[in-house]
Amino acid sequence: MEQGQALHASQEVVAALARALQLTPDEHSHLRELAQPRRHRTAPKPPPERVSPDTAELVATLAQPAILLGRRGDVLAWNPLGHAFFAGHLDHSSPQRLADRPNMTKLIFLDAHTRALYRNWAVKARAVVGNLRLTAGKYPEDRELSALIGEMATRSPEFATMWADHRVRACDSTVHQMHHPVAGEIVVKQQTLRIPHAPDQTLTVVTAQPGSAAEATLTLLGQAVAMGQPEARAEPRITSSPR
Repeated sequence: MEQGQALHASQEVVAALARALQLTPDEHSHLRELAQPRRHRTAPKPPPERVSPDTAELVATLAQPAILLGRRGDVLAWNPLGHAFFAGHLDHSSPQRLADRPNMTKLIFLDAHTRALYRNWAVKARAVVGNLRLTAGKYPEDRELSALIGEMATRSPEFATMWADHRVRACDSTVHQMHHPVAGEIVVKQQTLRIPHAPDQTLTVVTAQPGSAAEATLTLLGQAVAMGQPEARAEPRITSSPR
């Protein structure tokens, strides 16, 4: 099915396969996408992803760290606290320039600062790859997505290994222990929400348990951002082979 050679699998057959293989809801959804008939023509290049004014306002007014991603994992927008939390070592205005938009898959696998944020980096990395495979199943003719996957498989042996595993996973709600260069050790929940009028865009919001030390830490980080962007102590570095 992933090779586009199973063109006549009915939904009943797909459902039976899902039950026999004991697939998760995400895996079943991915299987349904793979079973869809493929168009045998060159797909037009999709237009650049844009952020609606309403979504931009939502991101900007959130009091928690927030980051808006496109379907390929490109950073379309972040609020000041989201920028400071996820990528304070990058230019805050980079998502506004199409050519400079950071890509979350590249950051997770190739950027030393982002890798160091996650104490259990492998869990985050597998989630990113699993979500990317879901997207690839939904948009098999997206040439830019295919180029991203090819680039990552070439530049990161870890990505290539995880991609070959064929696991799929939708990013939804996950607790992460993180080591932030400014905030220090912090345990947070990252919740991913879809934008109703732009279902290919997802909003990730970082929250902490009420009354916890992590909540106090996020508050202090927000105060530091309000007074002026805090500088990450770790130097950014893009590598061809992750450390």
